[in-house]
Amino acid sequence: MSTETYSPPAGGIDGEALSAAGLRLAVVVSRFNHFVTYKLRDGAIEAIGKAGGSLEPGDVIEIPGAWEFPVIVRALAHRGYDAIVCVGAVIRGDTPHFDYVAGEAARGIADASAESGVPIAFGVLTTNTVEQATDRAGGRLGNKGFEAAMTAIEMALTLRKIRPPRLKPRRRRSQN
Repeated sequence: MSTETYSPPAGGIDGEALSAAGLRLAVVVSRFNHFVTYKLRDGAIEAIGKAGGSLEPGDVIEIPGAWEFPVIVRALAHRGYDAIVCVGAVIRGDTPHFDYVAGEAARGIADASAESGVPIAFGVLTTNTVEQATDRAGGRLGNKGFEAAMTAIEMALTLRKIRPPRLKPRRRRSQN
Protein backbone atom coordinates (compact mmCIF):
# COMPACT_ATOMS: atom_id res chain seq x y z
CA MET A 1 0.00 0.00 0.00
CA SER A 2 1.32 3.43 -0.86
CA THR A 3 2.04 5.51 2.23
CA GLU A 4 4.57 8.02 0.93
CA THR A 5 2.35 11.04 1.51
CA TYR A 6 2.30 10.63 5.30
CA SER A 7 5.19 12.35 7.02
CA PRO A 8 5.64 11.37 10.67
CA PRO A 9 7.09 13.90 13.08
CA ALA A 10 10.88 13.92 12.97
CA GLY A 11 12.05 11.95 16.00
CA GLY A 12 8.52 10.93 16.93
CA ILE A 13 6.75 12.65 19.82
CA ASP A 14 9.36 14.23 22.11
CA GLY A 15 12.00 11.84 20.78
CA GLU A 16 9.82 8.76 21.22
CA ALA A 17 8.68 6.62 18.30
CA LEU A 18 5.11 6.98 17.13
CA SER A 19 3.50 3.96 18.76
CA ALA A 20 -0.15 3.01 19.03
CA ALA A 21 0.58 0.35 21.65
CA GLY A 22 -1.79 0.85 24.56
CA LEU A 23 -4.05 3.27 22.71
CA ARG A 24 -7.75 2.53 22.40
CA LEU A 25 -8.70 3.48 18.84
CA ALA A 26 -11.88 3.28 16.78
CA VAL A 27 -12.30 3.36 13.01
CA VAL A 28 -15.63 4.56 11.62
CA VAL A 29 -16.21 3.81 7.93
CA SER A 30 -19.11 4.89 5.75
CA ARG A 31 -20.43 2.26 3.33
CA PHE A 32 -21.55 4.75 0.69
CA ASN A 33 -18.99 4.51 -2.13
CA HIS A 34 -17.75 1.29 -0.49
CA PHE A 35 -15.44 0.54 -3.42
CA VAL A 36 -13.38 3.47 -2.11
CA THR A 37 -14.19 3.51 1.61
CA TYR A 38 -13.27 -0.11 2.30
CA LYS A 39 -9.78 0.58 0.92
CA LEU A 40 -9.54 3.60 3.23
CA ARG A 41 -10.66 1.40 6.13
CA ASP A 42 -8.01 -1.18 5.26
CA GLY A 43 -5.38 1.57 5.13
CA ALA A 44 -6.39 2.81 8.58
CA ILE A 45 -6.26 -0.70 10.04
CA GLU A 46 -2.86 -1.27 8.42
CA ALA A 47 -1.48 1.96 9.92
CA ILE A 48 -2.67 1.04 13.40
CA GLY A 49 -1.04 -2.37 13.09
CA LYS A 50 2.23 -0.96 11.75
CA ALA A 51 2.32 1.46 14.67
CA GLY A 52 2.03 -1.45 17.12
CA GLY A 53 -1.63 -0.95 17.94
CA SER A 54 -4.57 -3.30 17.76
CA LEU A 55 -8.30 -3.13 17.41
CA GLU A 56 -10.82 -5.10 19.42
CA PRO A 57 -14.05 -6.50 18.00
CA GLY A 58 -16.44 -3.59 17.76
CA ASP A 59 -13.72 -0.95 17.27
CA VAL A 60 -14.42 -0.84 13.51
CA ILE A 61 -17.89 0.58 13.01
CA GLU A 62 -19.70 0.80 9.68
CA ILE A 63 -22.28 3.49 9.04
CA PRO A 64 -24.49 4.11 5.98
CA GLY A 65 -22.84 7.33 4.77
CA ALA A 66 -20.89 10.46 5.65
CA TRP A 67 -23.97 12.29 6.95
CA GLU A 68 -24.06 9.85 9.88
CA PHE A 69 -20.51 10.54 11.13
CA PRO A 70 -21.36 13.30 13.64
CA VAL A 71 -23.84 11.33 15.75
CA ILE A 72 -21.64 8.21 15.83
CA VAL A 73 -18.39 9.99 16.69
CA ARG A 74 -20.11 11.97 19.44
CA ALA A 75 -21.29 8.71 21.00
CA LEU A 76 -17.87 7.04 20.61
CA ALA A 77 -16.01 10.03 22.06
CA HIS A 78 -17.64 9.29 25.42
CA ARG A 79 -16.73 5.59 25.44
CA GLY A 80 -13.08 5.85 26.43
CA TYR A 81 -11.36 5.98 23.06
CA ASP A 82 -8.04 7.81 22.87
CA ALA A 83 -8.74 8.73 19.22
CA ILE A 84 -11.22 8.01 16.44
CA VAL A 85 -10.54 7.70 12.72
CA CYS A 86 -13.30 8.58 10.24
CA VAL A 87 -13.00 7.31 6.67
CA GLY A 88 -15.47 7.90 3.88
CA ALA A 89 -15.87 9.28 0.38
CA VAL A 90 -18.21 12.01 -0.80
CA ILE A 91 -17.93 12.33 -4.57
CA ARG A 92 -19.44 15.32 -6.33
CA GLY A 93 -22.45 14.65 -8.52
CA ASP A 94 -24.74 16.86 -10.58
CA THR A 95 -26.65 18.35 -7.63
CA PRO A 96 -25.73 20.44 -4.57
CA HIS A 97 -26.20 17.35 -2.36
CA PHE A 98 -22.38 16.96 -2.24
CA ASP A 99 -21.95 20.38 -0.62
CA TYR A 100 -24.45 19.66 2.16
CA VAL A 101 -23.17 16.19 2.98
CA ALA A 102 -19.45 17.03 2.83
CA GLY A 103 -19.80 20.28 4.75
CA GLU A 104 -22.02 18.95 7.50
CA ALA A 105 -19.94 15.80 7.95
CA ALA A 106 -16.79 17.90 8.31
CA ARG A 107 -18.44 20.37 10.69
CA GLY A 108 -20.02 17.64 12.80
CA ILE A 109 -16.77 15.70 13.14
CA ALA A 110 -14.81 18.84 14.05
CA ASP A 111 -17.44 19.90 16.58
CA ALA A 112 -17.50 16.46 18.21
CA SER A 113 -13.72 16.48 18.55
CA ALA A 114 -13.60 20.01 19.97
CA GLU A 115 -16.45 19.37 22.42
CA SER A 116 -15.15 16.04 23.68
CA GLY A 117 -11.42 16.67 23.61
CA VAL A 118 -10.95 13.37 21.77
CA PRO A 119 -8.93 13.55 18.53
CA ILE A 120 -11.15 12.58 15.60
CA ALA A 121 -9.17 12.31 12.38
CA PHE A 122 -10.90 13.38 9.17
CA GLY A 123 -10.15 10.74 6.53
CA VAL A 124 -13.25 11.57 4.52
CA LEU A 125 -12.45 12.19 0.88
CA THR A 126 -14.35 15.03 -0.78
CA THR A 127 -13.56 14.74 -4.46
CA ASN A 128 -14.92 15.85 -7.79
CA THR A 129 -14.49 12.48 -9.51
CA VAL A 130 -14.32 8.77 -8.80
CA GLU A 131 -10.77 8.77 -10.19
CA GLN A 132 -9.67 11.38 -7.63
CA ALA A 133 -11.17 9.23 -4.88
CA THR A 134 -9.53 5.98 -6.00
CA ASP A 135 -6.18 7.77 -6.40
CA ARG A 136 -6.40 8.64 -2.68
CA ALA A 137 -7.61 5.21 -1.53
CA GLY A 138 -4.46 3.22 -2.16
CA GLY A 139 -3.86 4.53 -5.66
CA ARG A 140 -1.15 6.78 -7.00
CA LEU A 141 -1.63 9.39 -4.24
CA GLY A 142 -1.39 7.02 -1.29
CA ASN A 143 -4.07 6.00 1.15
CA LYS A 144 -5.75 8.77 3.11
CA GLY A 145 -7.15 6.19 5.53
CA PHE A 146 -3.59 5.26 6.49
CA GLU A 147 -2.76 8.95 6.92
CA ALA A 148 -5.85 9.64 9.01
CA ALA A 149 -5.01 6.77 11.36
CA MET A 150 -1.44 8.01 11.78
CA THR A 151 -2.79 11.49 12.50
CA ALA A 152 -5.14 10.07 15.14
CA ILE A 153 -2.28 8.17 16.79
CA GLU A 154 -0.03 11.22 16.74
CA MET A 155 -2.73 13.43 18.25
CA ALA A 156 -3.58 10.90 20.99
CA LEU A 157 0.09 10.66 21.95
CA THR A 158 0.53 14.43 21.87
CA LEU A 159 -2.49 14.91 24.15
CA ARG A 160 -1.08 12.34 26.58
CA LYS A 161 2.10 14.42 26.78
CA ILE A 162 0.44 17.78 27.37
CA ARG A 163 -2.52 16.82 29.58
CA PRO A 164 -1.93 16.44 33.29
CA PRO A 165 -2.39 12.91 34.65
CA ARG A 166 -5.88 12.13 35.79
CA LEU A 167 -6.11 12.53 39.52
CA LYS A 168 -8.18 10.30 41.74
CA PRO A 169 -10.99 12.20 43.44
CA ARG A 170 -10.27 13.01 47.06
CA ARG A 171 -12.42 11.35 49.66
CA ARG A 172 -14.53 13.61 51.76
CA ARG A 173 -13.85 13.41 55.44
CA SER A 174 -16.82 12.61 57.54
CA GLN A 175 -17.85 15.41 59.83
CA ASN A 176 -18.52 13.36 62.96
